[in-house]
Amino acid sequence: MKSLVLFPASSSLLFFLLLLLNFIAPCRFMNIIPSREFPSISSTKIGDHHLENYNQVLLPSGVVGPESIAFDCQGRGPYVGVSDGRVFKWQGAQFGWTEFAISSAKRNRQICDGSTNPNTEPICGRPLGLKFSTATCDLYIADAYFGLLMVGPQGGAAEPLATSAEGVPFAFTNALDIDSKAGVVYFTDSSVLFQRREWVQILINGDRTGRLMKYDTRTKKVTVLLEGLAFPNGVALSKDNSFLLLAESGTYRILRLWLKNHTSEVFSQLERSPDNIKRNSKGIFWVALNSGRDIEGFMGYPDSDHKTSLLWAKDPVAAEMDEEGKFAHLLDGKGGKALDSVSEVEEHNGILWMGSAVKPYLGYIRL
Repeated sequence: MKSLVLFPASSSLLFFLLLLLNFIAPCRFMNIIPSREFPSISSTKIGDHHLENYNQVLLPSGVVGPESIAFDCQGRGPYVGVSDGRVFKWQGAQFGWTEFAISSAKRNRQICDGSTNPNTEPICGRPLGLKFSTATCDLYIADAYFGLLMVGPQGGAAEPLATSAEGVPFAFTNALDIDSKAGVVYFTDSSVLFQRREWVQILINGDRTGRLMKYDTRTKKVTVLLEGLAFPNGVALSKDNSFLLLAESGTYRILRLWLKNHTSEVFSQLERSPDNIKRNSKGIFWVALNSGRDIEGFMGYPDSDHKTSLLWAKDPVAAEMDEEGKFAHLLDGKGGKALDSVSEVEEHNGILWMGSAVKPYLGYIRL
């Protein structure tokens, strides 16, 4: 995700901008049908992950923003992309973080290493979405400025795979997921007009130029699947790869795209803006819910008759959702600073790892 909280800003400002966007006349979506019945509270098992087991792993000195999290084919990691254009690998408490990859072979270390300056991101890169292919063990990267990238199992400088679709360059490549068996990478471009460092302009201008695309690793072809989207963000495939979920941050909703016939529907209408989505080994999705602590109640898409309530937790920063859209657990941030910017939740071997677009650490909770 890319994330709606990219640089320090108040939650009130973010909510005002998102609310403004939601009431601007919407553009056309490709085959999106808001017809499904959303689950009610009574049909949902309500739970809560408490923070007694919460801890943090500090990033290397100077960098921030472990936006997305990945584990390699051997289950090692986590790997995270950070503010200066590098991807780091966690080697455990004894060895700490080691550099695994950089977004470009042309990256200037003197300018970039340790940078948190958004104005250097177009030079240094900003790796957002991360995912290893289980077939090849290659790491695929959605870099906000350099497009869709790939780096081999041994790391190093990433190889550019795609920077445009249908003749239109990417401006804000954001998140991805992989169907390793089919050799297809699904990814989002949050806008064709504004870069990541200009994210607030997406909201102020009511920009709906975002796209969902797929990249075929065999043919090297990029295909646009959905367009006219309001800040498309996280994407996650179902366990059987029959559909994918897409977080549309600008409308507080999650879309579902059926991959066989390419029909879409509104999967869930939320009360907070969804960021990245990750599926665990059981086929359950973790949805990061970023921003908006200062305002209670539903302030999302105007169709408020169809929404899923998150009021079971005082401060929901992430939600665990099944393939029917029912919520099993909510992660309650309790209003604390530690979880005031959660961009992604990755469940791995009994640990919830929590990324952020702005924090100098990676959070985790032992389940």
